[in-house]
Amino acid sequence: MSYESPFSSRYGSDEMRSIWSEGAKRRLWRRIWLSVAEAQAAAGLVSPAQVDDLRANADRLDPKRSREIEAEIEHDLVAELRVYAEQASLGGSILHWGMTSADVLDNAEVVRQRAALGLLLTRLRALLLALAPRIDETADLAVMGYTHLQPAEPTSLGYRLAGYAQDLLGCMELLTRLRGQLRGKGVRGAVGTSAPFVELLQGSPVTPEMLEATVLRGLGIEAADVTTQTYPRLQDYWLLADLSGLAAALHHFALDLRFMQSPAIGVAAEPFGPHQVGSSAMPFKRNPIKAEKVCSLARFVAAQVSIAWQNAAESLLERTLDDSANRRIVFPEVFLACDEMLLTMQNIVEGLQLRHAGIEAALRKYGPYAAVERLLSSLVRAGANRQEMHERLRQHASQALEAEADGKPGSLLSRLQADTAILRFVQPARLAELLDSSSYLGLAPERARRLAAEVRQRLAPAAASE
Repeated sequence: MSYESPFSSRYGSDEMRSIWSEGAKRRLWRRIWLSVAEAQAAAGLVSPAQVDDLRANADRLDPKRSREIEAEIEHDLVAELRVYAEQASLGGSILHWGMTSADVLDNAEVVRQRAALGLLLTRLRALLLALAPRIDETADLAVMGYTHLQPAEPTSLGYRLAGYAQDLLGCMELLTRLRGQLRGKGVRGAVGTSAPFVELLQGSPVTPEMLEATVLRGLGIEAADVTTQTYPRLQDYWLLADLSGLAAALHHFALDLRFMQSPAIGVAAEPFGPHQVGSSAMPFKRNPIKAEKVCSLARFVAAQVSIAWQNAAESLLERTLDDSANRRIVFPEVFLACDEMLLTMQNIVEGLQLRHAGIEAALRKYGPYAAVERLLSSLVRAGANRQEMHERLRQHASQALEAEADGKPGSLLSRLQADTAILRFVQPARLAELLDSSSYLGLAPERARRLAAEVRQRLAPAAASE
């Protein structure tokens, strides 16, 4: 058995694998060769019979023959070109006329990038639309909030989820815009000057720009204004940086979910199948492997950005080939990793289980401390000195926490109710009411619902039209 990449079957969807498959790539190459030949025929350079011959053989991929030729000449595109030319005995003689490899490779790459981005945007839309009802469902559900990984004040679980949705919505905007801005190399020859086509088209009513526009229109892309042998490699950096941003948003969401699934926090749990095994050693374990997988793949995606930076920064003059090998790996695997992360997060969101007992236990334990700010505000409103009361409350809270940590009796409420300086401004019964922080959510529920409504408004019509 030989090596098989995890992206061959484990990570990513068949749809994304199809986009980056060898078959799809080689069909695109042939499509570009055929499109150029058709445009050359319109200029009177190629006969209709030759174009018909090329068209009739465009789908006759022969991987075995291509590999045989490549083993001899060490050039995969030329190997495919020769196979195509062998199959099309009439039209094969004019294939690749005036072109260089990147006229095929780079334009095909951008076509695949746009297709892959389209699939990711579909996945991202589905994730956001799955997240919106969970936000609404938990908009009023108070949970303990944490800063510095220490209990802080209550927030709404829906408001927390809305924060992740907001990040993902921003990623969707950036990726949608980027998809429309991706530019190919065009059909311009070895160093991007179009000199071969200027020569070929002399005396023809078809200009090099017209020929190129015809080819690119059929591919559904445009070319950069200025290209060398390739399209500007800085574009790859922009693409991978935006995909890394998506990975960052997904990593943040997944990392927080891992924290929330810890029994010590006990807010939620990702889906866990009836036959799923959490640990080979400990039968009771329910490890958050889905969220952990997202974090792992996100790190992988982020690490690829530096490769794109080096490809852009270190390509010499009109082109060097030191980007070729790594680009064959980076683009398919980054898109497959993002595909897997989005599918996994949708699965988690749709199957997320809430742990109400854990939520309530944390609020009972830490909620009174969180409500001290609320008590402070009430004391000041009643006429107390804010700075003096802040210090008294700080001391009471610190002493109560220390006592609880040592297993000693004496709750925060009992300490406050015994402080005559505080009772001058707040009655004991009112103290108990103020220390109930379950309703201390401010505008969180309203803002959470507003964000969920925005997701539906912006994405649901688009989803329905597909």
